Amino acid sequence: MPLTPGSRLGPYEILASIGAGGMGEVYRARDTRLERTVAVKVLPEHLSRSPEVRQRFEREAKTISQLSHPHICALYDVGHEGETEYLVMELLEGETLSDRLGKGALPLEQTLRYGTEIADALDKAHRQGIVHRDLKPGNIMLTRSGVKLLDFGLAKVLPSPGGRDAGGEGLTSVPTQANLTQEGTILGTFQYMAPEQLEGKEADARTDIFAFGAVLYEMATGRKAFAGTSQASLISAILRDDPQPISQAQPMSPAALDRVVKTCLAKDPEDRWQSAADLRRELRWIAEGSQAGVPAAASISPSKGGRVKVRRSSDLLAWGTAFLALLGIVYLAREVLHLRRSQPQPIHSYLIPPEGASFHLTGDEASPIAISPDGGSVAFGAANKLWVQSLRTGASASLASTEGAQLPFWSPDGRSVGFFASGKLKTVEAAGGPVQVVADAPTPRGGTWSQDGVIVFTPDFRGGLVRVPASGGAVVPLTKVDLSRHTTHRWPSFLPDGRHVLYLAANHGNPRSEQSGIYVASLDGGEPRRLMASYGSAQYVPGYLLSVRDANLMAAPFDARRLSVTGQSVRIASNVNFDYGTWRGVFTASQNGVLVYQVQRDSAGGQLTWIDMSGHPLSTVGERTEAYALRLSPDNRRASLILGDPNNDIWIYELERGVRTRLTTDAQVILSPVWSRDSSEILFVTGESLQKPEVEYVMATIPANGAGQKKVIYKSPVRIEPTDWSPDGRYVLVDKGTIGATDIWVVPLASPEKAFPLVASPVLDGNGQFSPDGRWVAYCSQQSGRFEVYVTSFPGGGARWQVSANTGAQPRWSADGQTLYFLSLTGQLMAASVDGKGAQFTVKEAKPMFPVNVFIGPRISWGYDVAADGKRFLINSAGEAEAPRVVLLANWPSEIQK
Repeated sequence: MPLTPGSRLGPYEILASIGAGGMGEVYRARDTRLERTVAVKVLPEHLSRSPEVRQRFEREAKTISQLSHPHICALYDVGHEGETEYLVMELLEGETLSDRLGKGALPLEQTLRYGTEIADALDKAHRQGIVHRDLKPGNIMLTRSGVKLLDFGLAKVLPSPGGRDAGGEGLTSVPTQANLTQEGTILGTFQYMAPEQLEGKEADARTDIFAFGAVLYEMATGRKAFAGTSQASLISAILRDDPQPISQAQPMSPAALDRVVKTCLAKDPEDRWQSAADLRRELRWIAEGSQAGVPAAASISPSKGGRVKVRRSSDLLAWGTAFLALLGIVYLAREVLHLRRSQPQPIHSYLIPPEGASFHLTGDEASPIAISPDGGSVAFGAANKLWVQSLRTGASASLASTEGAQLPFWSPDGRSVGFFASGKLKTVEAAGGPVQVVADAPTPRGGTWSQDGVIVFTPDFRGGLVRVPASGGAVVPLTKVDLSRHTTHRWPSFLPDGRHVLYLAANHGNPRSEQSGIYVASLDGGEPRRLMASYGSAQYVPGYLLSVRDANLMAAPFDARRLSVTGQSVRIASNVNFDYGTWRGVFTASQNGVLVYQVQRDSAGGQLTWIDMSGHPLSTVGERTEAYALRLSPDNRRASLILGDPNNDIWIYELERGVRTRLTTDAQVILSPVWSRDSSEILFVTGESLQKPEVEYVMATIPANGAGQKKVIYKSPVRIEPTDWSPDGRYVLVDKGTIGATDIWVVPLASPEKAFPLVASPVLDGNGQFSPDGRWVAYCSQQSGRFEVYVTSFPGGGARWQVSANTGAQPRWSADGQTLYFLSLTGQLMAASVDGKGAQFTVKEAKPMFPVNVFIGPRISWGYDVAADGKRFLINSAGEAEAPRVVLLANWPSEIQK
């Protein structure tokens, strides 16, 4: 029975009917909790009656609801009211692609843009293990923000009344008048089915790629790729025939588009594009003008009888000229083909981290991938250790005693790896062995190793380059920072002569200024030379300087003998990540044509989200941003974050209204703000005096309402980062020391000069958090060789109790002090029951609550907090942001030679 306006399904108030079909009725509705308009689809009785179908439906719906992508219709909720089962979806305004194609073919620009967006959405789903299986124009909406894919995956698991998979309208599709008239018509679905579907075989991602090719063909030509007068003739066409080339239907279409569609529509799945990511890349390439606007070569056909009629001598001359031109084209094509076959072609692949680990590619503590000079191995950090993997065999192994390894780089012979850890420059043989400490490096920014056994590195985040023998010895300055222009020299890279070093010179106050650039310094002395403008790292490979600019990996022609850029930069790859926190392109290249880079992730950043104790999202606050270091005010009315990397400020969110305001305007690097217990003040640290020879870390407070000036509390020449403020307001816990080798110190606010260590060891200790009664401090430590959560007494310290059993970070107390929450390194939010009422601390078993994906930003920082009512968490959610994708591209120079 249809629902009437004003009726309700749970918190959803029905406003009006949108449409109806065999798979249910759809209504415009209002979500009374979040005050937003949604689409509610009520399922038909034949699906709602079966408990088994309902269970499968709910399980699949939960999977699909996690598909967060700008070109996939969002599934918000699934529920039931009495005997009525319903779905809640994003309400879309626009028209279906099917309706639009009723008016004819799309312009080329729209075809490529929509095609790229569809491929991007498919890639997202496929990497989540979800296959659409019913991609067609009726399941694609055209909106102001681009395409939106409907019916994503649910039809795969829900049987139709006849026992087969639902093949026409899916559960998440929104009926329109156009597809209502086709209800029950099997041809509308069969026209986009791959041969393996028609033969009853298992569908996979390549099945969607076939359907995508049929949709793309129809967008470009206005005609269906396959047609038939009956179901049998249509199936026969799909199984045996190829559609007319697009270039014949649309002569001005680029030839490359014909190749893309033809490969999609290959009968054998093995002959198709193997991933939607490849398709997206090809379509972007065409759209960027590589062949756009170049018509496919026209064919010359003889007249009937095989003869060409010649009426005038001018016609004969024209045909002769055309024939000679055709011979020239054929000859040139053969020569080009022979040349390309004789040269190595680009090979794209992906690198994946070791099982159970993840790459850590960006940020202050990053351990990005570094490729050996011969391109045969890579070194990288994962699971808090340094790993070496052979690209020839795929074998990988972690290296002992490399905990906390950062920023690895290779020796020129590929036998050893340099890295930074615990405030030191270290080296280790790539095959394993003892770790050698070479020099101090409190906050490093890269190193490089010459063939003469010299290492040049940046020991501190501000200051110049230094040199040291790789075997150890005296550290000698190489460059001196001109503070009138720069505050840092970083990311050194040796040129092949082993005497000259590239590096980035930039200013923390304005890293994008015209003063920033790539410079070259000589070990033999002399004034450094500026090579080109840049605010990111650069690396030399034979003939080029590589750098990332606006998400493009660029190659600037470079003469290493004359030390000069000799031409315009050319693009090697697009969508390459850039670490804005440290001004470094996330790529590495060997000297023989092997390149590794991180793909820039879509929808980066975090979304403040309230979730309940079962992990169910309740509401969101504000919009997705790059802000990080989340701290909830004790009164739970506001939250603080830092935003603006690399020159951060503190921002305050009013949680009820979702409004954010900037609290500071100093544009300095601000470390982990914390709230006073009465929510009136925020304490933070800035790295001030960047224009002076020695940096000073200044701890200050500022009124949280912005109505006042900051008050300096404490200054330290050593890096400090506040982590918590005691319940009585008398003490502040800080992490003190170099990155990766901090201790936990206590700063008495009444007498800051009497600061004392609470937890100190040779390994990293940090993230201290006071218990609600102030008697205990929870913290993280690497004492066991990996991150674990511990508790010690306050203020005495000494004894410690381990809380986590299999990694832990970011400890948080419940308001009653009886539970310690923390994050496992596998992405689970954990809860440990504890008892700190007596003289001894008691820990009970820690149990997982639910998986979370927090956004921590470019620096390791807090990503969640616990509400005072004990019923909710505020999480800076990364949503469906996936692990970094790392591309391995062999023979990349041939991309330039195309």
